[in-house]
Amino acid sequence: MKISVQINEKRVLGKRSPMIYGHFIEHFHRQIYGGIYDPGHPLADEDGFRTDILEAMRKIKVPVLRWPGGCFVSAYHWKDGVGKHRTPSFDKAWRVEEPNTFGTDEYIKLCRKIGCEPYICTNAGTGTAEEMSDWAEYCNLESEGKYAKWRVENGNPQPYGVKYWSVGNENYGSWEMGAKSADEWGRLVREAAKMIRRVDPGVELSAAALPDVDWNINLLKNCGQNLDWLSIHEYWDMMAQENNPANYEQCMAYTDRIDHSAEEVRGILKAMRLEGKIKIAFDEWNLRSWHHPNVHTVKQGVQKADYLTPRDKNDDNSTYTMADAVFTACFLNAMNRNCDIVGMANFAPILNTRGCIYSDKEGIVLRSTYHVFDLYVNHMGDTIVDLWAEAVPKMKVTGKDGKERTVKVLDMLATTWSDRPGLAIAVANKHREKSFSVVLPVGRGGEKVTVYRLNGKSEDSYNDVGRTEVVIQEEELGVYQEGMEVPVGPHSVNVIVIK
Repeated sequence: MKISVQINEKRVLGKRSPMIYGHFIEHFHRQIYGGIYDPGHPLADEDGFRTDILEAMRKIKVPVLRWPGGCFVSAYHWKDGVGKHRTPSFDKAWRVEEPNTFGTDEYIKLCRKIGCEPYICTNAGTGTAEEMSDWAEYCNLESEGKYAKWRVENGNPQPYGVKYWSVGNENYGSWEMGAKSADEWGRLVREAAKMIRRVDPGVELSAAALPDVDWNINLLKNCGQNLDWLSIHEYWDMMAQENNPANYEQCMAYTDRIDHSAEEVRGILKAMRLEGKIKIAFDEWNLRSWHHPNVHTVKQGVQKADYLTPRDKNDDNSTYTMADAVFTACFLNAMNRNCDIVGMANFAPILNTRGCIYSDKEGIVLRSTYHVFDLYVNHMGDTIVDLWAEAVPKMKVTGKDGKERTVKVLDMLATTWSDRPGLAIAVANKHREKSFSVVLPVGRGGEKVTVYRLNGKSEDSYNDVGRTEVVIQEEELGVYQEGMEVPVGPHSVNVIVIK
């Protein structure tokens, strides 16, 4: 079936921030320890960081990395993780010992090694507004006060200049250490924002929020004038207790109204006349939630086999198929289309657990989702332009909840570059079996056409140690001709570049 697309490059919908392709890392399972930070490993550098993982992060040009949580941060005291003498503590979020050998200084080193902006999420659970502002002192003041002097004593004479800070993580949730009511939250954020800004007026602040009218109105009434961002999280395939991944069709059902949170928060900001002042930081998102049974529950697991060992199931690479890749492309398309209000998004996490990179003692595996970031970061433009297509077919899919939904088969996005000519079109084909031909827009000439295809033999293809089924294939289609058709296979993500 042929799908003709029309593109109006003069109708610019917005310029997306590179931070839409951001990432997140937390002190959970093997993300930090035994993951990116593994001193003594044969592949570790002089600072203890895995060089193979660093190289993979650089290839997808990680623009911003959120840390240290996540649920972990709501009982994390940053002062335990700096200085020469560090004492292990018990992490009540994940019920493991935290050695505190990876802290603020190590995190900043990591960000500098991969060339990204740091984004620190503070403890607004058991912590205080003063503790949060002390952290900003340590990172951003030159030498005033004991915390900036402490950083200097620790061998870091220059301020870190951390621009992005988040007050809290999911503090609306009963599962969180130090969960708050809407009233409590508004007051705490107001005080924390006030104190952090008195340390460094140049920072940008976010606060934990969700698509909820009561929570957000209370927050924004108290401190809307002190915020630059609202922190929104979303996972679709929920598996905290039971590790039962949705199949391909069920994952495609999740693409129905994939940007509902952005639209709902947009409505609240608009009603409160804050649209344009405050943006959304979608700073935790992934198709599949993390598996951590019997921890965020009233009845706790007693034996480690009940709550700790099951976390290894997150690292079953067969879970991360073309379903994850196609969903990820659809989400990124939606965030690009909402680039006027979504200025940051952080895939959760970047490494291990549900991450786009998997590591073991021998090396790394690039999961299907990694290649989606590779496509978008390295081949899509930064300016979103108008695209429409007539008669895009729809299909009925049944979700994990048993409900039937109707979704468009193709999800498409058109971009140009602000610094050079050209056009890039992303096409995610959700259909499990059918191929389509995209007929390129008319009015071009003399330009080279290249297509980058991400696919596997089946919708359940995946990458693992010694197994590479999902890869990007590049094909030169020659010089653009009017009516040129570009085939897109089933269960695939494609980027067509004309330049």
